[in-house]
Amino acid sequence: MTEEGNTECRAIQTVGRPTTYWLARFMILRLLGIVYAIAFLVAINQVVPLIGEHGLLPVGIFLKRVHDAYGYTISGFVHYPSVFWFFHSDAGLLAIAWTGFVLSLVVLAGFANAPLMAALWFFYMSFVHIGQEWYAYGWEMQLLETGFLAIFLCPLFDMRPFPRRAPPVVIIFLFRWLIFRIMMGAGLIKLRGDISWRNATALYYHFETQPIPGPLSRWFHFLPKIVLKTGVWFNWVAELVAPLFVFWPSICRHVAGTIIVLLQALLILSGNLSFLNWLTIVPALACFDDVFFAKLLPKKLVRLSGKAAANAEPSAVMRIASWTVAFVVAILSAQPVANMISSKQIMNTSFDPLELVNTYGAFGTVGQQRLNVVFEGTMDDNPTDSANWRPYIYKGLPVELNKMPMQIAPYQLRFDWEMWFAAMSSPDEYTWTFNLVWKLLHNDRGAISLFANNPFPGRPPRYVRAVLYHYRFADPGNAKHDWWERERIGGAWMPALSADNPQLIAYIKGQEWLK
Repeated sequence: MTEEGNTECRAIQTVGRPTTYWLARFMILRLLGIVYAIAFLVAINQVVPLIGEHGLLPVGIFLKRVHDAYGYTISGFVHYPSVFWFFHSDAGLLAIAWTGFVLSLVVLAGFANAPLMAALWFFYMSFVHIGQEWYAYGWEMQLLETGFLAIFLCPLFDMRPFPRRAPPVVIIFLFRWLIFRIMMGAGLIKLRGDISWRNATALYYHFETQPIPGPLSRWFHFLPKIVLKTGVWFNWVAELVAPLFVFWPSICRHVAGTIIVLLQALLILSGNLSFLNWLTIVPALACFDDVFFAKLLPKKLVRLSGKAAANAEPSAVMRIASWTVAFVVAILSAQPVANMISSKQIMNTSFDPLELVNTYGAFGTVGQQRLNVVFEGTMDDNPTDSANWRPYIYKGLPVELNKMPMQIAPYQLRFDWEMWFAAMSSPDEYTWTFNLVWKLLHNDRGAISLFANNPFPGRPPRYVRAVLYHYRFADPGNAKHDWWERERIGGAWMPALSADNPQLIAYIKGQEWLK
């Protein structure tokens, strides 16, 4: 047998032990690198118009109010740790976003160590803590918790894809503890929340009413009802049964992990849920050991992992660090566990300022109708319904009836997501919409960049209003070949406003959006 053959044989024998996780670490870090890269790319493209110096919710105003509430900058930093306490200009925001994106690509390319992963974690936490409602989603804290654990999955300095330090088994177990809480929390919040989950009708509505449907969402929506009910039952298996087996011996873990990953894959295909499903797969990969991955991955990777395992050296630093993290996680898990078993369970909540151990839960309730706010502008002098109103087209949310939904995820359109929530409320609860209208009345480049079009490229409109519609999927065989049908609900969601409206000007100044 050749030396190469001997090496491959030893590699397969090495990874054949159920207790080794060399390939698992490789896969976890690569997928996490993808998620980080997408998350920072979103910041590069959207952070300035959302929270920049002239954004919809400027970060400077937010930090000033936090500072005033706590009295000292250091107190504000303790409650909301972020590098942007020290600089938060548009250039500073973009510098950190670009740095995070480049470092994410390094991880994706196969190179990672503890300092690199710590930098990614802190940079992203810096955005989450000053991102206000644009960063108030459950997957933000989930990425922080996942990223924190990944720091201790790596050696201190060695950046190679297969270093000489073995993956700490303790950290692998903490990843399993994370996927257990993610899935179980999501299952319990559904069980306690909406009767449509309990009677297995939730998917009659979900694909149509989810925040941003995808190109296959309508196909899923019109599946036979027995198939949709089966989907809910599979969801119960994935969220309430499979998590119970993530700590069991290998066969049970492999089956449980496969079910969890399959659910995430179906969700990826059926809609645009940001990078949530991709991120959820990351800790689920800890259910699989090297025996499992050796059957799926290229032989070259298997040989490299086997060679690294054969030359592995123990690390007292990694062992002490991993057990220290396990102790901290155990202490911080008390409140999330208490919340999870409580009849008054809340979802997507952090109990510590670093968001190290959180409670999760997605789609506890499912809306049965899709509401959508459409912003419109006109050049007419009289802003009645008979005026020539032109719509601002969203990048993801439906406006035009004949437009097929786009595949956007794992990228996230944060503005579109917030407008999905706003449609179920009022402008008074989403006050930044008044700032948005003010900016549209002045053709502000940042605000316009949040939309797919500018219906007034030459000069800004005289008036801007927002109208509420009820959207539903059109039958696939309709004569017009439309994707959507809609009907207007009531009067204007926001009345027609002009740039010289005194109430609007006073409000904008009162919020410190206009100096």
